[in-house]
Amino acid sequence: MAIDKKRHLKLWLVVVIAVVSWTVGAGFYRDLSANNEETYKGLKLFSDVIELIEKNYVDPVETKDLIQKAIQGMVHSLDPHSSFMPPEAFEELKVDTKGEFGGIGIVITIQKGVLTVISPIEGTPAYKAGVMAGDRIIKVDGEPTQDLMLWQAVKMMRGTKGTAVVITVVREGTPKPIDFTLVRDIIPIESVKSVVLKPGYGYVRISNFQENTSADLENMLKALESKDGGLKGLVLDLRDNPGGLLDQAIEVSDVFLESGEIVSIKGRLKRHTKNYGAHPNKVKQNYPMVVLINGGSASASEIVAGALQDQKRALILGTTSFGKGSVQTVESLRDGYGLKFTIARYYTPNGRSIQAQGIVPDLVLKHQFIDLNAVDESEERLLKEKDLKNHLEAEPFKEPEEKETEDKKQEKKLKQQTKFRHGPLDTESLRSDNQVMRGLEILLSYNIFKNLKN
Repeated sequence: MAIDKKRHLKLWLVVVIAVVSWTVGAGFYRDLSANNEETYKGLKLFSDVIELIEKNYVDPVETKDLIQKAIQGMVHSLDPHSSFMPPEAFEELKVDTKGEFGGIGIVITIQKGVLTVISPIEGTPAYKAGVMAGDRIIKVDGEPTQDLMLWQAVKMMRGTKGTAVVITVVREGTPKPIDFTLVRDIIPIESVKSVVLKPGYGYVRISNFQENTSADLENMLKALESKDGGLKGLVLDLRDNPGGLLDQAIEVSDVFLESGEIVSIKGRLKRHTKNYGAHPNKVKQNYPMVVLINGGSASASEIVAGALQDQKRALILGTTSFGKGSVQTVESLRDGYGLKFTIARYYTPNGRSIQAQGIVPDLVLKHQFIDLNAVDESEERLLKEKDLKNHLEAEPFKEPEEKETEDKKQEKKLKQQTKFRHGPLDTESLRSDNQVMRGLEILLSYNIFKNLKN
């Protein structure tokens, strides 16, 4: 047993040295000898601590677990988006890039030490059950999430299609935790959807940024533009879009821009500092645009919104975005381990860093569903013939219609919300979305005003 533990210690020290050596080699050439000495002293101290705990701690300890947690703590102390991944976690990350996986369909992060939902993925079990952006997951299958690493939480929630998992969430404004029993499914990642809002006016929703997003977007636009009269305006919906691949965010922005900067990233190293610009498009998209964002719009979606806002290409409508202004890379380590860490901050064309700030909309409008059958209640207060004393009854007499109770209104609203969130993307559903409709009104107004004569 002792021999096995020593073997583990050697193996994991190799991993530690590999990580530290990369960092040293990458960034501290100027003071190499001094830092080598400091590194050696640090590793010796680390080894001493491990050995003392291994030999004297009140309960037996697994050296492998101790060292893994030590590395995880070291990396996680840098920022919430950097992480050291054991082979299982690294494999999970690779699964994310394959376009589908078995799970419940939420994008999560650790925010202020709490496992937090960035956004549910449209059409998934979590989305259909009503899990919302900002929900804090305090338990998974009854197990507290307080000390879980992000990959551990992901692993617990992913699994074979048809199996169930229970997540317990705390939601702002709700007094008690809510349990969601979710049956895992294959989570397809369909990143782009579109529909015609009104002849000449299109709506495109981008749910995330994966390998084919920009190509899918161009195909959707081609279909919308080919309809009679072409496009006179476009609503681009980036709400609850947690981000994804940087190159796809750049390519999507490039679809709508002809020139100028899209985004710049600036790291400590020269190779991590770069400007990305737009290129002239074969097919010009000259129509006006409204981009919708909210607190679930993060990372890559913020890059697109920031570029289109700074380049005066689109009006941004909604609520302030998430505020993730950093870029991460993933490096493979020996024995299947992986390391994800932040290498740069990114800046909008005007040089803005949106880190912890978010994209502030040009027009702030909180989301709500429109009651398409609502009537002006002030009408109810006007005196009518039926209110006059001794008024004549109509022939034949009719019973007054039952007034819609508050409970029925609430039930109707919930049904409408469920239909909107889980139903197929169609024009009728979007008509009840106040932000989409405001975007359409702006585009219609723009085209009316620009044709007015002074």
